[in-house]
Amino acid sequence: MSNLPDFLRIDSETRRVFLDGRNPAFYSDPNRVYALLHEHCPTFYWEEQRQWFFTGYDHVNALLRDRRFGRQILHIASREELGLPAPQPHLENFDLAERYSLLELEPPEHTRLRTLVNRAFVSRHIERLRPEIAELAEKLIDGFEKDGGTELLSSFADIIPVTMIARMIGIPDEMGPQLLAWSHAYVGMYMFKRTAEDEDAADRAAKKFADYVKDLIAERRRSPREDLLTHMIHTEHKGQYLTDDELVSTTIVLLNAGHEATVHQIGNSVRVILDGGLPPSELFRDDAATERTVEETLRICAPVHIFQRWALEDAEIDDLTFKRGDKVSLILAAANLDPKKFSDPRTFKPDRQEAPNLSFGAGIHFCIGAPLARLELNTVLPILFRRLPGMRIAKTPVVKDVYHFHGLERLDLSW
Repeated sequence: MSNLPDFLRIDSETRRVFLDGRNPAFYSDPNRVYALLHEHCPTFYWEEQRQWFFTGYDHVNALLRDRRFGRQILHIASREELGLPAPQPHLENFDLAERYSLLELEPPEHTRLRTLVNRAFVSRHIERLRPEIAELAEKLIDGFEKDGGTELLSSFADIIPVTMIARMIGIPDEMGPQLLAWSHAYVGMYMFKRTAEDEDAADRAAKKFADYVKDLIAERRRSPREDLLTHMIHTEHKGQYLTDDELVSTTIVLLNAGHEATVHQIGNSVRVILDGGLPPSELFRDDAATERTVEETLRICAPVHIFQRWALEDAEIDDLTFKRGDKVSLILAAANLDPKKFSDPRTFKPDRQEAPNLSFGAGIHFCIGAPLARLELNTVLPILFRRLPGMRIAKTPVVKDVYHFHGLERLDLSW
């Protein structure tokens, strides 16, 4: 195929794709590759990952909701039965922290955990945080406005999501930098071709993170407060309370998911808006316009690109047969660019009246923090562009080598 870049090979007949996920030419502009996959091979076997991947909107949307596929498999089959390797001793702390993660469980455990946490994240509760988010954004901009420029991730994007989720849980603001450091090390486990050093760093971070949360749990048991951690400790569901291990896993996943993706998305959104050339005064002219703008940035530059699912039973999808225990991957960010659903999909068009983006997933694992992330984006982006109307990109941004996340190393701006 003559129109393919030299780092990509596609065999449409066998649906085989050769692509190095750590190649900067790919992760710097994955949308270009997704467009080629939609053109030649929307469902494909990624040779380097040894797994089937789906990029079509309808397939991804359906698989996210398909109860024949789940986030875990060991609740219905043993490692021996599935031919899976034994747990690795050097990841003992990470595995323990993940054991009761909302992201990894299936019903009935998932239902119980999610029910206990969900109340704090429904839109009517989250909406009360708008003035606090706005105040924090204004204060941060006060700190760098006079400088005529800033590196936006470290001065703004890193701070707001971690501060807000930490305050909700009941963790002091000054822990923000440490939480960021633990989280960055922790999510290294989800990168393609992670190294032994990445794994050791993730395990160390999981141990320190868990120890900190355990101390916090003990403190809240002694002196309850009006925060999410106290709520999780003292709320029951059908006569059951969360165990300490469940509390640790849930707190860690809420902290990681509650800021990691939103940090990326603030940077991605600002870059897309500035590159798009549309006047910010129009994009943010009222709440409805702001919401459309935010949803379009989520569509075109999602912060999390892939979710995996286990086949819980035999199933046939797109003329492929999957057996129980097979793993498949869904590229949410590619589904958001499906030309069958979106006209001119790689163009930033906030006035679209097309399909909803899949950036927060769908089904029972739809992102519990979506209302918070949306509120943060809908609050801070209009403030940023109103306060700094002459804002422009000062240096070409570099995309982080953290695929399947998508975010910038830094975003240097001037005005």
